[in-house]
Amino acid sequence: MLPNPQSFRVHDVRAFPVVRVLIGAQEPGYAPQWICEMDLLLALGRPFVLLFDGDRGEESHEDRKQRGQWLKRNKDALQAVCKGMIGIEPEALARTILQARAVITAKAFGIPMEVVATAVEAEARVREQLKIPV
Repeated sequence: MLPNPQSFRVHDVRAFPVVRVLIGAQEPGYAPQWICEMDLLLALGRPFVLLFDGDRGEESHEDRKQRGQWLKRNKDALQAVCKGMIGIEPEALARTILQARAVITAKAFGIPMEVVATAVEAEARVREQLKIPV
């Protein structure tokens, strides 16, 4: 069964298995909702790809701490279903900076992560990561 989109405020799951991280949803105190949504995605046991549209900005120390703890506890389970993380950033310099961060994130969590310039490129990468024929 697909996730109920009304249960999600940090992620947009309407196009599941593409899960978009909603811009502006990372307001201080969002981590408990993020954790709940990630738990729901893991419980599905179905492959998905996380899609970020640009830089999400800074998050509070407490939110980062809570997300980090969840990610450490659930690293293996997340690797089993999250087939990739793709960021979209049209500006070349910002894309280069985000790609450098992506390399670190990918190493830490064992999930492929990359940053592309356009939604068209992102769609192609999603298809590759989910092994969907063109």
